[in-house]
Amino acid sequence: MSERADPLVLDFVEWIARAPRSHAEVVATWKTSCPRLTIWEDAAECGYVARETIAGFGLVITVTDAGEQLLREHGRCP
Repeated sequence: MSERADPLVLDFVEWIARAPRSHAEVVATWKTSCPRLTIWEDAAECGYVARETIAGFGLVITVTDAGEQLLREHGRCP
């Protein structure tokens, strides 16, 4: 990704930062039929979000330290 962050990736990471989201919720909210919109994949590839399995809750998507730093750098503190 370029030095200037994709606004949709920023929106996605900010949304995840508000609260860990279940995998199902992320898929339902951020699904797209356009193969050129790879927001979730871009955020994961850059290390801004990660998948974690939490006992009793299942697969969850969370913001990483790099994702929190990205938000701070762009004035979107978590």
